[in-house]
Amino acid sequence: MALLNVRSLLNKSFIIRDLILDNKLDCLFLTETWLGTDAPVILTEASPPNFNFTFSLRSGRKGGGTASIVNSSLKTKEIKFDQYTTFEHHAILFNSPSILCITVYRPPRHDAAFISEFSEFLSIIHATYNFIIISGDFNIHIDKPSDSMAKEFLNLLNYLDFNQHVTQPSHERGHILDLVLSYGLSASVSSVVDLAVSDHYCVFFNITSFIQQETSVRTVRKRYFTPEVAANFIEILSKHPPAPTPTSCDFIVENFINKLKTTIDLVAPLKTKKVLPKRTPPWRNEEIKKLKRNCRVAERRWRKNKIFINHQIYCEQLRIYNIALRHARTSYFTKIITDHKNNPKILFSTIDLLINPVFNRNQITPSDSLCEGFADHFSGKIDFIRASIFNQNTVFNTLESLFFPEETLDSFALVDAELLGRVFSQVKPTTCLLDPIPTSLFKSLYGFLEVELLNMVNCSLQTGCFPADLKTAVVRPLLKKNNLDPDVFNNYRPVSNLPFLSKILEKIVFIQLNDFLNKHSILEKFQSGFRTNHSTETALLKIVNDFRCNLDLHKLTVLVLLDLSAAFDTVDHTILLNRLRHHVGLSGTAFQWFSSYLTDRKFLVSLDTCSSRTHEVKCGVPQGSILGPILFNIYMLPLGDVIRRHGIMFHSYADDTQLYISMSPDDTGPIDALFNCILDIKSWMAENFLQLNQGKTEVLIIDPKAQGEKLFSKLQTLSLTPCNQVKNLGVIFDSELNFIPHIKNVTKTGFYHLKNIARVRPFLSRANTETLMHAFISSRIDYCNALLSGLPKRNISSLQLLQNSAARVLTKTRRRAHITPVLKSLHWLPVCFRIDFKVLLMVFKCLRGLGPSYLSELLLPYEPSRTLRSSGTGLLIIPKARTRTYGEASFQHYGPRLWNSLPEDLRAAENVHIFKSRLKTHLFNLAFN
Repeated sequence: MALLNVRSLLNKSFIIRDLILDNKLDCLFLTETWLGTDAPVILTEASPPNFNFTFSLRSGRKGGGTASIVNSSLKTKEIKFDQYTTFEHHAILFNSPSILCITVYRPPRHDAAFISEFSEFLSIIHATYNFIIISGDFNIHIDKPSDSMAKEFLNLLNYLDFNQHVTQPSHERGHILDLVLSYGLSASVSSVVDLAVSDHYCVFFNITSFIQQETSVRTVRKRYFTPEVAANFIEILSKHPPAPTPTSCDFIVENFINKLKTTIDLVAPLKTKKVLPKRTPPWRNEEIKKLKRNCRVAERRWRKNKIFINHQIYCEQLRIYNIALRHARTSYFTKIITDHKNNPKILFSTIDLLINPVFNRNQITPSDSLCEGFADHFSGKIDFIRASIFNQNTVFNTLESLFFPEETLDSFALVDAELLGRVFSQVKPTTCLLDPIPTSLFKSLYGFLEVELLNMVNCSLQTGCFPADLKTAVVRPLLKKNNLDPDVFNNYRPVSNLPFLSKILEKIVFIQLNDFLNKHSILEKFQSGFRTNHSTETALLKIVNDFRCNLDLHKLTVLVLLDLSAAFDTVDHTILLNRLRHHVGLSGTAFQWFSSYLTDRKFLVSLDTCSSRTHEVKCGVPQGSILGPILFNIYMLPLGDVIRRHGIMFHSYADDTQLYISMSPDDTGPIDALFNCILDIKSWMAENFLQLNQGKTEVLIIDPKAQGEKLFSKLQTLSLTPCNQVKNLGVIFDSELNFIPHIKNVTKTGFYHLKNIARVRPFLSRANTETLMHAFISSRIDYCNALLSGLPKRNISSLQLLQNSAARVLTKTRRRAHITPVLKSLHWLPVCFRIDFKVLLMVFKCLRGLGPSYLSELLLPYEPSRTLRSSGTGLLIIPKARTRTYGEASFQHYGPRLWNSLPEDLRAAENVHIFKSRLKTHLFNLAFN
């Protein structure tokens, strides 16, 4: 281990990385990092491969800051303690054995409260942990026995049985300021060395009782493909004997998969390879190595004779090396971005590596038993939810309707080669562990395999059989957040992957089923999840329109957000098939196909070369499937009728359902109807094996004038506690409906990403940087910005400030330069015009049948009572509004008013692409001319 007061890590990150590698350190503790919100980016540069970092920031004051860089083979987790005013700290806990390691920085100013606060801190950790290491810069002259603070500090350590191990000066002025304290451990300081990077020296020390785990080595299996391999694959496959006359769809698919597997094993067999963690960065070329050798020569010469001029030469060599290393890293990433500028996946993964570092790279060691543990955990979680529903003594009614719709879907239409080819090209080329050959090779050989694929698909559609070989999913556990403990199963979510052939077949069925549902308007009108022309923005635009209309009528709105637990995974197959038969109208082979699709499904958990046994899937729509989302919407169909019986307005997006009522401030009657509706929803969900998470149910009273005091007590008696603000589909709603908290959150997040982009801006081209700006900044400004229509400009001024800053970073414009010409040169519409653009685009789509019906109904064409010049010009009726603040800001008022202000030829545009192009030009002229 080592301790160093680095006095600004900002320009020394690469030197610190070399310090860790050259001295083979397991842990490096830094003080005075002087880092702010850019700490993750800087610490990523300073951390060698397979090292984790933890840090603390000195909020509100210049300087300070602590950080720990630890080898990932040492399993750690961050521990939070109370913050103190006289010193800064952060703590990590090692697993083997359980050692608490704390990094401390105390500012140099005298503060009499330090001893009191530090003694309180020591007493807390002393009572909880048996093994403790505290290292840091205390700015106390331990070497001065006469110093009153030093005497008091040493007495405190002695009283609590802490040992202090640094006995040599750790500062260039000859004082011992950097300390290593231990409790219950055998520690020793090996050396205190001047590294010429700070006015403090580096303290190297060891903990003899520390047990280091083995370096993680991944074992992977892969096939090696070349053009010759692909040619040999086709040649051998063409010589394969024709399949015997099939007796079932399962036989056709099984024979096809076996044939592909046998052939690929001959030409490109799987090879097992051990992947060792890399310690040398890829940009460390020969020139960098030469400069590093020059630094070592200069360092040895200085340490040998201690001449000041040699020290200066060493510092200069170190500076040259640091600059060259930074330039080499810049050139490395520049080449990647330039070579893959047309490959968004590689481009964004590269940028994500630079500006979104992984805080916790700890990996669990794969094994078959671990995979089995994950499989049992994922299955057990669903079984627990269903068991808890059974324990509610609910009377289950799985056959809620016994009639058949007038319009039915008896069978699926057979597909031709053209449709199959189109679907084949549309499905994402993800490869599943169970695929016989890689999807990329599969796609390249489509023409050669087309006849067999067409035969398999049509056989499945004709016989109503979904092949058994395509019913198994491969599940990979994915940590929900990078800073969570990787040893806790609850911190993982199951990411499912299905065979590529399964997705092809599902996509073809999805097209036909979706066409049938849309043709007969079967889906819930107010369900916006997973539907064409619907989105979170259209859903929120509808409910915000209703809220503003209520406020225009001087009424309050009570909004309730319902939350479900693992809704997709608890769907009951019997009930779902009942919905398909009696609500949708499936029968014959179409119904048989879905019955076959849902039954006898399985999954296995896989990590690298390890896997679990296959487990039965008893319920739920298949994760990672194409049909899963639409099947869930069908499953939830009766919920709308349950809510309508109570006269409550609602809107759903997938499994997120929101209820809202309007009422006068003195009338609490509608609250009872709302509560009864929630009780009925809970009962219906229990009957359908869905669990309502009451702990996450949120309530918001939209009441700008704070007139609904009576409602608070009424809601609380019904176990509904109102909040000041709630997050609804990614947008923060507040009680005044001014969206100021949401705008603040967008601005804060946007500036965080903008600061990170500014760090990598020097080695990005302007085109690549603009791509990043749109991905990380503009996308946040534009997300659901139609909700901000009608707001005062002062409310959205911070969003405009964010856009201006992004434009300056992109164009490298000086801070005081006028921003309007910059935005004009970039063809970026100002924020207020971007909002109008979104609203007008929504109006156009609704008028052309490309928007949801619940928004289209709000727009009424203007029909004059007699023939006028305005007839047939596409004008809309503008409803009367009582207030400008709310009534004129509603979509049904603001949208038509904007629409009627457009030129007639623009309102008559033929399609969306033409309208968007002309509209942007029109708004651009209004903004800048």
